[in-house]
Amino acid sequence: MSILEKIESPKDIKHLDISELSKLAKEIRKTIVDVVSINGGHLASSLGVVELTIALHFVFDMPNDKLIWDVGHQSYAHKLLTGRRRQFHTLRKYDGLSGFTRISESAYDAFSTGHSSTSISAGLGIACAKQLKNEKNKVIAVIGDGSMTAGIAFEGLNQAGDIHKDKDLIVVLNDNDMSITHNVGALSSFLSRKFSSKFLQEWRKEFGEFLRNLPKIGDDIYQFAKRSEESFKAFVTPGMLFEAFNFDYFGPINGHNLEHMIKIMENIRSINEPVLLHVTTKKGKGYPPAEKNPVYFHGVGSFEVETGVCRGTKSPIPTYTEVFGKIMVKMAETNKKVIAVTAAMPEGTGLAEFSEKFPDRFFDVGIAEQHGVTFAAGMATEGFKPVVAIYSTFLQRAYDQILHDVCLESLPVVFAIDRGGIVGEDGSTHHGLFDFSYLRSIPNMVVMAPKDENELSRMIVTAISHPGPIALRYPRGKGLGVCLDEDPAPLEIGKAEILTQGNDILLLAIGRCVSDAQKAEQILKEKGLHISVVNCRFVKPLDSELICRMAAQIPRIITIEDHMLYGGFGSAVLECLSDAGITGFYMRRIGIADTFVVHGPQDLLRSKYHIDAASIVQAAEDLLKKCPL
Repeated sequence: MSILEKIESPKDIKHLDISELSKLAKEIRKTIVDVVSINGGHLASSLGVVELTIALHFVFDMPNDKLIWDVGHQSYAHKLLTGRRRQFHTLRKYDGLSGFTRISESAYDAFSTGHSSTSISAGLGIACAKQLKNEKNKVIAVIGDGSMTAGIAFEGLNQAGDIHKDKDLIVVLNDNDMSITHNVGALSSFLSRKFSSKFLQEWRKEFGEFLRNLPKIGDDIYQFAKRSEESFKAFVTPGMLFEAFNFDYFGPINGHNLEHMIKIMENIRSINEPVLLHVTTKKGKGYPPAEKNPVYFHGVGSFEVETGVCRGTKSPIPTYTEVFGKIMVKMAETNKKVIAVTAAMPEGTGLAEFSEKFPDRFFDVGIAEQHGVTFAAGMATEGFKPVVAIYSTFLQRAYDQILHDVCLESLPVVFAIDRGGIVGEDGSTHHGLFDFSYLRSIPNMVVMAPKDENELSRMIVTAISHPGPIALRYPRGKGLGVCLDEDPAPLEIGKAEILTQGNDILLLAIGRCVSDAQKAEQILKEKGLHISVVNCRFVKPLDSELICRMAAQIPRIITIEDHMLYGGFGSAVLECLSDAGITGFYMRRIGIADTFVVHGPQDLLRSKYHIDAASIVQAAEDLLKKCPL
């Protein structure tokens, strides 16, 4: 029996020696690689923190002590050590373990995560709550150097060090010089200034003891030296930054040296004020393909363990993301005002080629969506056309900046919103199901969604030529396989497209759901029904004239969207009909009800939440029963 097979909780590792812990680390890595090679997942980041995870659980008393993993995508080893080993093969599968930490999944998951840079704030909140309850447990927040680029991380540091010096908060900075891709910005350069940590820490300790032991004046000299130490540390470690926040700084230390980490953690465990432990790790550690290509293996589909090569053959049909990237390059070749902005995801948003061909017009702002939007607004005031490419779920973080800094003055910023709708195995924190609602309520904003990849290319052209703020929202995954126009023509703002005409039922669909509406129309046609299908294209402004005219003629209406029902496309249609005084119609809205969508394959989730073609057919038949022909 392997060591891992004997681990049912963190208590089972506390009696192991260093050699056994090292063997456990290898077994954990093998298990992670084996499962992720089948299920897909965040591989490189989890492999990089195996020893760190073991050391934390060896030294601290979880779940009495609270451990928070920032983002949570690196928590696979944590799951294996905390009673979820037998379920680990279900990772990211429907009804299986989440790919992130979830309070509802385990008592060892102190906070539910999915977006970056929240761990310090959450950890401080937990620490303050524990103090109010007179509990003496430690709170440990693990945050990556990529996540440290976000403002909320520094807001948490600022509060923790300012008025809460007596809080049992330990921040572990996991420094692998990467977020999803390589880090950017001045902070990254600062953190990369590493020094021989073992020498430095031992030198400080020994020299301090020497000064303290000097007769009569020893303690005074020691205190003076400690105050003067900052000038030395400023040259050799990033500690100056964190000690400016009143954190006791330790490191950087090798995050793959178990013995050293355990000793340091045992020492800092007794410190009753904010501590920052700086740990350096290697993303993808222990699996050569992931070490060589950590960007690809950050979030990966199934692959062959022996080679690291993706299973299956690449589809000839491009993804929406790939189409976006190609059209952006084409637009930039003829329009020198086109600027691309992304938040630490040039590959994920399809902008890698753009960044290579137009480096002066490409800006990766790091994990700082709020800054990225206002940065783009600033460029727009100088006559440029910034295109902000961000996943739907992450653009939520910049709502205030969209409203105040872009839309208030109607600045011509384009929002390319990738991963709109159900995204799949990453689950509730990553589904892009709220963008219609939070964007269409803002004055001056135009919101559109393409039915296929060719219409996406036309919408990009439309957005570039539009004089105000505009958003185009498209799904994750490959397109429908339609031919792409060589020279995409812009669309008329606010104009829908009638795809089929019939007087029995009116299907009003937006974005990806248009293809489902067309499939449903074919099924209903075989049953003798005549269906109108409208590709609405725009959530704002709606084609009010067309919708009202058709609703007056066809009183049985179904709206279909890959989005929440509250405040979404269907709500906009109801508002439109109400404002126009249209009455006497029967309407069904198809979309996501008032719930957070779980993780699982996209097709399965669309069926579960009733936004696929079969659900449209069922809704049509139900509507006909209530309102017969």
